[in-house]
Amino acid sequence: MFERLGRFVVRRAWWVIVGWLVAAAAIIGTTPSLSDITSADQGSFLPHSYEAVQAAELAKKVFPQQVAATAAIVVKRADGKPLTPADEAKVGEVAQTLKAKNIPSTSGYLTGPQAVAPDKSVQVVNVGLDAKTPDDPALLQAVRDLRADLGPALAGSGLTAGVAGDVASFVDNEDTFNQAFAVVGVATIVLIIGLILIIFRSPIAALLPVVVVGLVLMVTTGLVAAAGKVFDLNVSQDLQTILLIVLFGIGTDYILFLLFRYRERLRAGDDKRTAMVVSVQRVGEVITSAAGAVIVAFLVLLLASLGFFGSLGPALAIAVGVMLVTSLTLVPALVSLLGRYVFWPSKAWQRTPEANLSRRLGKAIGRRPALVAAASGALLVALAAGSLAYQADYDFSSGFPQDTESAKAATDLQRGFAAGALAPTEVYLRTDNGAPLTDQQLNEFAAAAAKAPGVGQAQPPERSNDPSVARVNLLLNENPVSNEAITLVRDSLRADLHEAAPPGTKALVGGTTSIFADINSANNRDLSVILPVAAALIALILALLLRSLVAPIYLVIAVLLNFAATLGATVYLFQGLQGKPGITFQLPIILYLFVVAIGTDYNILMIARLREEAREGNEPHEAAAIGVEHAGPTVAAAGLILAGTFAVLMLAPISFLQQMGFAVAIGIVLSAFVMSMFLVPSLTALIGHKAWWPGHGDERPGGKPQTPPEPASMANV
Repeated sequence: MFERLGRFVVRRAWWVIVGWLVAAAAIIGTTPSLSDITSADQGSFLPHSYEAVQAAELAKKVFPQQVAATAAIVVKRADGKPLTPADEAKVGEVAQTLKAKNIPSTSGYLTGPQAVAPDKSVQVVNVGLDAKTPDDPALLQAVRDLRADLGPALAGSGLTAGVAGDVASFVDNEDTFNQAFAVVGVATIVLIIGLILIIFRSPIAALLPVVVVGLVLMVTTGLVAAAGKVFDLNVSQDLQTILLIVLFGIGTDYILFLLFRYRERLRAGDDKRTAMVVSVQRVGEVITSAAGAVIVAFLVLLLASLGFFGSLGPALAIAVGVMLVTSLTLVPALVSLLGRYVFWPSKAWQRTPEANLSRRLGKAIGRRPALVAAASGALLVALAAGSLAYQADYDFSSGFPQDTESAKAATDLQRGFAAGALAPTEVYLRTDNGAPLTDQQLNEFAAAAAKAPGVGQAQPPERSNDPSVARVNLLLNENPVSNEAITLVRDSLRADLHEAAPPGTKALVGGTTSIFADINSANNRDLSVILPVAAALIALILALLLRSLVAPIYLVIAVLLNFAATLGATVYLFQGLQGKPGITFQLPIILYLFVVAIGTDYNILMIARLREEAREGNEPHEAAAIGVEHAGPTVAAAGLILAGTFAVLMLAPISFLQQMGFAVAIGIVLSAFVMSMFLVPSLTALIGHKAWWPGHGDERPGGKPQTPPEPASMANV
């Protein structure tokens, strides 16, 4: 099949290139923009069955005037002394002055005696921010305008103030985010060009992945947007960045797979067309299997209960599918036309390096596979042990620079009030039969809620436009996005508040802490479903590729062990050495995307080469040695490029970007240089012929050696 495909592509190279460009132009020109299906609505993350979602939906109905977000103006004396009655009066005047400015997208400006801290250290002015979506640029501009008008309003009063809240934090860190992702994009291209220049010493080979993947990215975004319109899917704002990294990661991998094999066939004496036909024949099945495993891994995300992952899976699967087609058609067509000029001006491709590193490693693995398997396996197990101490961290604000206005204002606010002042836990009390809530029911519940363990303060109850529903905001003693607060809400506070509801009423617990408590439960559930299902499906693909039941078992175990080792290494660094309270809660899924899914590529490339060498008549130890010698450089180059791209994120002054950068980089390094280079070849050598049971994957078909077509066979194609 792949030989026929290779012959067609080489024979009709110009047709393939023109056809691909026409199709790409049609897709790019006729499909909608990705921004048309992009949403920042966090409510879609959780299904309706979760209590936080039910509370949010109830709030929309009975508190329609509720704004999408708030900003807290935190006012204090410049000399640090307690606020005086005159100061409090001045804060009230400032609130009215700002309100009179009619700053777009703002409303409310609420303050008063209840907004003064018990120790008189600060007074708060709560400002409503009105917008249809949390990412509305109008919100960011509103905070900027608010800050610009705040200074003159306080001039000469002896008071100072800062604006805190999620939107203010985003404004303060917007440049940091933009710079971080710009650096990632530039670093990706520089690393790809730089490393391929080192490997092939050719600017053409170095630019090939950048140009091809750049075109594929434009086609993919169009197809994803079209699919989103057809199936009514929304995607996260992060998708564009994730698509960029995934496509450059797997795209460079697949192109390198072809270029390394193409160079090998040219060295063996094949003409440029025959070399490409044989390359597609030998590597096409590997690329297809690798892409199939990644596509399956991404589609398994459809099983996730979190909406973000459910929409992410199909989008990434489309991207990998497009890259697969491109790798087996456009890339071979381009390279077959360029021939040896793809490696110009270097002539190093003409000679096989003597005593290179991969050859020495291969021989070492072939001689002592048991020692290599024990050492590499022990390293992964030791790192994996750290994953047992993993704690999820939901506090994004603590990971941002702490010298910004929003961070300083938040610190002042939490010193004066309960820790949960910036994100109250919203408790909605409603009657079972729709009858109006009585004052007695509401007051009894508010008093009980205020005394619940973990609650620092209860704000006065608020009645809604529906007489059967009211709200009580609770300020927790703990940071509302800390593990302690999330565990409190999930494990005890909800149950306490449900029990405190008077007869004939029901309590629903919402707010930021409640949302994260449900996300925590959903995340744990998703990982417990996604990882086993993905492992089973990847094992099935490997079984079909290798015609074996034994090899897929230890290959999948190696992948899962590598996942645990990556998480453990991250825990050792950030929770252990740096003393962080936890690791960002999104990290396990991120590792699934980039370490389990994409890291499987390296396993497939290596095991396919081991099988190929066994079919050439080499005994298991020798097959392992030769397989590492020839596949090792490809795995190393691909792994270095992808790992280097993520490692750049560690330069960002944002904690969760640092964690993501380190975790994915170390995960790819472990995948390429420990699992695929050492563990898999050594295990395959130790198991020997039984690795291919019950098939005969290591036997020569028909009892004859596998030989490539004669160089002359394509001379006149």
